[in-house]
Amino acid sequence: MTDRHDDPKHIPLRTFGRIGGRGLSARQQGLIDTLLPQLQVPDAPDGSLDPAGLFGEARDVWLEIGFGGGEHLVGQAGLHPDTGFIGCEPWIEGMAKALTGIEGQGLKNVRLVMDDARPVMASLKDESIARAFILFPDPWPRKRQQKRRLIQPEFLSVLYRICKPGAQVRFATDVKSYADEALQRFLAHGGFDWQAERADDWRTPPEDHLTTRYESKKLGDCAPVWLDFVRS
Repeated sequence: MTDRHDDPKHIPLRTFGRIGGRGLSARQQGLIDTLLPQLQVPDAPDGSLDPAGLFGEARDVWLEIGFGGGEHLVGQAGLHPDTGFIGCEPWIEGMAKALTGIEGQGLKNVRLVMDDARPVMASLKDESIARAFILFPDPWPRKRQQKRRLIQPEFLSVLYRICKPGAQVRFATDVKSYADEALQRFLAHGGFDWQAERADDWRTPPEDHLTTRYESKKLGDCAPVWLDFVRS
């Protein structure tokens, strides 16, 4: 039987850009070959995977979708050793950078997916994620590309299903049209309560944010916009 993720009728549009680039160093390739298989989230039928079980004990699990070079993922994991982290990133150089940080800090609370986040999200149990981060996803700025943006109604429905009531969800972008569109779609879904009370709440980096390499490049068309939600 064809898996629904392999069936062309069900394959979602790709929502991320490049997955390769410059060659890896010998050390980085070694981490991809040896450490990544130890940390890889296993395949599981839809709705069956308890993420806390990946860490051997009951704990909150946070999900980062598209972690880029891993600065935020590795930094948060180091600050919260009693929390489990799942990080998804298809870009092999970013994965290698994250693995370097994980090994360097001796982190034991991170599991990884070098692929699109949506299949592993589909596999997670209902109400199993305590916090989610979507930081500076590929903006697909051209009008004809925008159907590829990650924040779509179907994606938000899955995100809502896997988040616990009260789970925090943070979306950030430095592309104005994406900020406007994402906010509209989160609010239209109805299951995420926007936490902003004044302009500084979306203009100022949250106190617990860790700056990413991409963010520091300032490649977008506006200052970063921070949208924090709570799953109702």
